Amino acid sequence: MHPADFDPLSDLPDPSAGLAMDDILRVGGRQATAAQDAIACEQAVALEYNGIAHAALLASPLHLHELALGFSYTEGIIRSPADVLDMDVDTTPDGLVVRMRIVNARLHALKLRRRTLAGSTSCGLCGVQSLAQIRRDLPPLAEPQRPWAIGAVESALNQLRRRQPLHNLTGATHAAAWAEPDGRLAWTYEDVGRHNALDKLIGRLLRETVDPGAGFAVISSRASFEMVQKTQAAGIRALVAVSAPTTLAVRLAREAPMMLAGFARDGRCTVYSRPDYLDLESRT
Repeated sequence: MHPADFDPLSDLPDPSAGLAMDDILRVGGRQATAAQDAIACEQAVALEYNGIAHAALLASPLHLHELALGFSYTEGIIRSPADVLDMDVDTTPDGLVVRMRIVNARLHALKLRRRTLAGSTSCGLCGVQSLAQIRRDLPPLAEPQRPWAIGAVESALNQLRRRQPLHNLTGATHAAAWAEPDGRLAWTYEDVGRHNALDKLIGRLLRETVDPGAGFAVISSRASFEMVQKTQAAGIRALVAVSAPTTLAVRLAREAPMMLAGFARDGRCTVYSRPDYLDLESRT
């Protein structure tokens, strides 16, 4: 199904699936009031490949299939969704386990990789033992067919604020969304981890076989090196962040090349890489 066929809010989960209500005490000045508050759920999520435990993430217990697929792809464990033969999610006393069965060729590559890596977590770089392993060898991104209208970017940002039910209730989650060329948001994913939210979005793009060069990604967090690298690995040509980028993120975006914008809010943004990908005259 094409993203334009989706109800803009239809992919949002029931917020109760990612939060818990707990007793708290609100204190203001000299007054204290007992109440209940919504707290974002954070659980340990282990990823296994053919029985081999490879990664342990701290994540929101939502859209775990998309998370596992996106993580596996952006980390180079798989090269396409077809490399995953089946996937199951099990609940254990210590958390959740996503058990995947991947094709033999990718399992062999994973075993070779594990000989040099101590492990991997949601930060994207933990367990890397040398500087040479930080930067993945990724193909350069092709230029978009045409620049994105500044009006499309503004529209996507305005929608993002309304598409974060977990954040609106708890204030503790990040979001990553996919914007069509005209700025309509097709899918939005939330998670307590910004990397996880982006991996969930990329997992959805893989499932839907969306052309990653057609639209752009919008994130509610800062744009770090790992976030830009995951975006490049997915073939996305533009990343728009509500918060700031880092120096390594800017450098990688320029080398990718992709458009990287930060401080995107209130009708403004700062473009750090490939400003020619942005049409400042067009509102649509």
